Amino acid sequence: MVTQIPSSNPTGIIYPESDGQLMADNTKQFELIVLIKKNLDLLFANDTNVFVAGDLLWYPVEGDNVTRRAPDVMVVFGRPKGDRGSYLQWREDNIPPQVIFEILSPSNSVKEMITKFKFYEHYGVEEYYLYDPEKLDLGGWLRSADELVEIPQMTGWISPRLGIRFDVSDNDLQTYHSDGQRFLTYLELAQQKQAAQNQAEQELQRAKQAENQLEALRTLLQVKGINPDEL
Repeated sequence: MVTQIPSSNPTGIIYPESDGQLMADNTKQFELIVLIKKNLDLLFANDTNVFVAGDLLWYPVEGDNVTRRAPDVMVVFGRPKGDRGSYLQWREDNIPPQVIFEILSPSNSVKEMITKFKFYEHYGVEEYYLYDPEKLDLGGWLRSADELVEIPQMTGWISPRLGIRFDVSDNDLQTYHSDGQRFLTYLELAQQKQAAQNQAEQELQRAKQAENQLEALRTLLQVKGINPDEL
């Protein structure tokens, strides 16, 4: 069941639902964000208490509408699925996003990314993944006590929270489900579904042909005075 999270604010403080920033600077960044977000939607489709969002403002502190970030993708375990204009942590049992993904764009500065890292570290993120599609560079950090500690080797790394595996090959980031299935784009999923439908239709057609051939054989035997049920 999808829950609509109320957006009313009894304190009168306004928490803007947009920071005025673009979700992505280019098609590559956008496609990667959508790829990760939608595949995580599929991964947790049957778990009503995993909330996945893309480019959603996260406010960690009640009464503070300045301290905020909009991760490219965030995953929150222990919170229901549902539409939100922003993620107000104090209304979400004070549960911070446990997993964050950021896809670098040419406009991201070093200072900006350091500020984001410190924000995620300070406000309780457990896993932080940062990918630079221009340099084909994937970084990851895992929480240890009060710090996010860099993961020494990301190739083959399996996320403790998500159970997915990372790799950088074929000139791009590759992410795999626990069963080994690669994260697929919307187009690939549609093509896969169409191929399965075509195969099912072909098998149905073959079954009908076999049934027709069998019926024709029964008719032929009956014409010759042979009862096919006695053979």
